[in-house]
Amino acid sequence: MRLVCPQASCCKTKVLQRGFDNDENCWTIGSQGRGGMTDRRTLISTIADEDTNTGLLLAGVGQTTPETQEKNFFVYREGKTTKEEVKQAFDKFTKDRDDIAILLINQHVAELIRSDIDGFTAAFPAVLEIPSKDHPYDPEKDSVLKRVKRLYGE
Repeated sequence: MRLVCPQASCCKTKVLQRGFDNDENCWTIGSQGRGGMTDRRTLISTIADEDTNTGLLLAGVGQTTPETQEKNFFVYREGKTTKEEVKQAFDKFTKDRDDIAILLINQHVAELIRSDIDGFTAAFPAVLEIPSKDHPYDPEKDSVLKRVKRLYGE
């Protein structure tokens, strides 16, 4: 997924990366290919139920690494997938792989490993909880919103 800077005239690469160029309002940190962290972290991964993964895969999120046949998605099957399998997938995507920028996880699946999600403080990958078709989103359980509330003293 490539995101274009709204002020493309000031950017060298016209691709969203982290930081700023010479212009304070520009999203780019410099030209691509410098070997920075943003050059390696290009994938969105998912830990989600079958319906959510199917939709995201159809949208183009899926990736299989040719050399290792590693996938950037994990399918959770209610009643069949264990908490340990979910934890292993979370650890693989957050600790072992350096090509993942964002981890999307169904909120009901995140509840299985809530202590790991709440304890994850690294900048990359960003862990975002999303709803599923069968389980509504509950903002009170979202780890990102909890951190924002704590930041603002609520």
